[in-house]
Amino acid sequence: MAGIGPLTQDWEPVVVRKKAPTSAAKRDEKAVNAARRTGAEIETVKKSNAGSNKAASSSTSLNTRKLDEETENLTHDRVPLELKKSIMQARMDKKLTQSQLAQMINEKPQVIQEYESGKAIPNQQIISKLERALGVKLRSRK
Repeated sequence: MAGIGPLTQDWEPVVVRKKAPTSAAKRDEKAVNAARRTGAEIETVKKSNAGSNKAASSSTSLNTRKLDEETENLTHDRVPLELKKSIMQARMDKKLTQSQLAQMINEKPQVIQEYESGKAIPNQQIISKLERALGVKLRSRK
């Protein structure tokens, strides 16, 4: 820079502006209040279904009517009495706790408890794991 001439300072103002607000920021409560204070024009639109889920449930379709007219009491299959007794008996014969058996088949102890109490929904994969771990046949041929 030496030899070019005397150094001068540039006293022109530099203006740094923020980006224009996005559409989400325009709807922000703070932005709306600031616009009201400055006297800017604000457009409000009332949405007819705002804040409700009426659109999904208000129309009665054929399936809904069929479900309403259905009188049959439907329940899940439960573990049969013979199966839960045979699981319990085989576990006792091997001198295993529910937790130990669950650990052997890589399931939670709660699963074994549900099978032995009859509350579980039968799963063929779990039953086959139990058969292998206990060394007994739990499923009967149909």
